[in-house]
Amino acid sequence: MQNTIIKVNNTGGATQIDVIGAIDENFSQFTKDIPKAGNVEFSLQSLKSINSTGIREWIKLMQSLSGAQISFASCPKIFIDQVNMVSGFIPANSKVTSFYVPYYNEDLDRECLVLYKDGEHYNGSNVNVQENYTDAEGNSFELDVVKAKYFKFLQGA
Repeated sequence: MQNTIIKVNNTGGATQIDVIGAIDENFSQFTKDIPKAGNVEFSLQSLKSINSTGIREWIKLMQSLSGAQISFASCPKIFIDQVNMVSGFIPANSKVTSFYVPYYNEDLDRECLVLYKDGEHYNGSNVNVQENYTDAEGNSFELDVVKAKYFKFLQGA
């Protein structure tokens, strides 16, 4: 059973890589078509899990892309957690262009993911953290992460 799908889309001099499923022990077999230079954007919206072997495979991939300008979009919490914990998980010269921040409503027992975008919610290491978020139905959600830990990766920006 394959848990990983990598979609490579070359458009206008840039390459978008959609990572769908898991970054695990099978991850490296899907990365051969990723260009090693140029503008490379990883779209991680459909990333579901990362295991310890996957972390090693991911770091190997990042090291092989030393000639590329790398950005990361729609990063889920599992990815941001690894960026904050694992040195070298993303290259120092790469950029996170958007990431999800979890909010929670205890009364509804429901999570809401808010997409923070570069230039809108944060700029470099300056982030405008919303303590509360109101969804389209008027439900109020509270920030569901520890700010000092979750936004730590931006301090290196």
